[in-house]
Amino acid sequence: MIRQNRPAMGTLLYVGGALLLGLYFTFAAVQGDYGVFRRIEILAEKKALEEELAKVEMEVAQMENLTHRLSDSYLDLDLLDQQARDVLGLIRSDEIVIR
Repeated sequence: MIRQNRPAMGTLLYVGGALLLGLYFTFAAVQGDYGVFRRIEILAEKKALEEELAKVEMEVAQMENLTHRLSDSYLDLDLLDQQARDVLGLIRSDEIVIR
């Protein structure tokens, strides 16, 4: 009778378990909460938020400039004239309004 050498069942289970465990950790490293794809998403979100922050900071600086130009210590007559026209709808006597 010829006897075949088959690996023991315990060895197969050990190798299979190690393989499954390795696959799980590989999947978690790529797709998990702290994985590669999540890191790429976070970096893209960071870039978008930094761009939005720069835009908002520019708007704030612009508003601070306009506020300073309308303050008591510094009065820009052209800006005052523009604001009076926009807000109050004023015009000068030598102007013609076309609607």
